[in-house]
Amino acid sequence: MRAAVFHETGRPLSIETVPDPRPAPDQVIIEVARSGICGSDLHVTEYGAAPDGTILGHEFAGTIAEVGAAVRGDWKVGERVTALPITSCQQCEACTGGLPGLCPQNIFTGTTLLVQGAYAQYVAARAGMLQRLPAGVPFAQGAMVEPLAVSHHAVEMAALRPGASVLVIGAGPIGAGVVLFARLAGARHIVVSERFSARRERALALGATAVIDPSAEDVAGRFAAHAGCRPQVVFECVGNPGLLRHAVEVAGIRARIVVAGVCLLDDTFNPLTGLLKEVTIQFSQCYTEHNFAAVIDAMARGEAKPEPMHTGTVGFAELPAVFESLRAASPHCKVLIDPDR
Repeated sequence: MRAAVFHETGRPLSIETVPDPRPAPDQVIIEVARSGICGSDLHVTEYGAAPDGTILGHEFAGTIAEVGAAVRGDWKVGERVTALPITSCQQCEACTGGLPGLCPQNIFTGTTLLVQGAYAQYVAARAGMLQRLPAGVPFAQGAMVEPLAVSHHAVEMAALRPGASVLVIGAGPIGAGVVLFARLAGARHIVVSERFSARRERALALGATAVIDPSAEDVAGRFAAHAGCRPQVVFECVGNPGLLRHAVEVAGIRARIVVAGVCLLDDTFNPLTGLLKEVTIQFSQCYTEHNFAAVIDAMARGEAKPEPMHTGTVGFAELPAVFESLRAASPHCKVLIDPDR
């Protein structure tokens, strides 16, 4: 099969012919129809966190091409599916508690040679992590279920009440998805703080009620002018140092801060600022099978329409250059890969 292979930091992805994956007894092989480029793919290649020969890609949808010998259930060749990109131990506290994404032994698809990813024509997935795609959910949407499940999980962790006033910091793919699901959860005010104008416009298309340019405007003042109060919930969806401190500073009395951005560096804030307002800080990482199922159901009912997030589709020929271009400021939100293009 053809695949985009990572070899070393500073070198573009290489389009190569590699052996087709074979299913382990508990796996299926999926013929990839679409896969998504994620910011974490850029991070692991930038910092050399993936080994030479890794096929990236943990956001994907396609059809079952082969079923492993020990797969239980009624999975059949030709079914339209996506899957949680998780291979957990199934025995630890997280796994037995229904949180396989938090398993300390989890092998995340597309970050290791042990479970190669979906920048390819075929990808292996554990059958227990499969989710069916209804006929009304196209593959382009199916490939966005994974990042949208991250957003859905973050909104779920926020325990939003109908009529809530929400601040979303950052309108990349995760922040954009948070806007979508905060609206479906009944938030009254959804204000997005984002530097890039294209992302601000996209947030409005997804349901934001107002947007702020933090490089030119006072976030706290503009939020209060729009909502008439300070934020009751703040979603930090960027992960840059200093933004957790900013979230604590702008949050209202007894506000909940949900941290969905991945910060790879040490960060600091003054605990007294949060103490005086009794702020709650909740970290949100990954998702559960329930989040995947809820996202797919919302898509099938026509309630979740993520099309504004889909800003480009590329084939293998274009992929290496487009992948590198996403390391800099970009108007893109979610770029999908079509292996047949």
